[in-house]
Amino acid sequence: MTRQQVLDLYFLDARHQLVELAAFLDRVERAEGRDDFRLKNFRAALGILRGGKKQKAKKVLLAFSDPTTEPVAKGEGQGACGAYRNANRDSRITHHASR
Repeated sequence: MTRQQVLDLYFLDARHQLVELAAFLDRVERAEGRDDFRLKNFRAALGILRGGKKQKAKKVLLAFSDPTTEPVAKGEGQGACGAYRNANRDSRITHHASR
């Protein structure tokens, strides 16, 4: 598929999603309170999109993923929250982004 064909097929959908992300960030920034691990991971993942490297989708998914291989004794909660909670988040995302 040519670049022109990809743009013709997917541009409007990608534009819509980008506007949705901007609206989400506007709502978060207007709200009171502090950032938590989810927003920190989200912002780090956005930084991956600015790079000229390939495999952006893989790197963004890894930015939210749990990199550990050892099972935990007991889960923190019942549902998924969409991002890995880790005090050492910055080094983990840097590690994943360099893959």
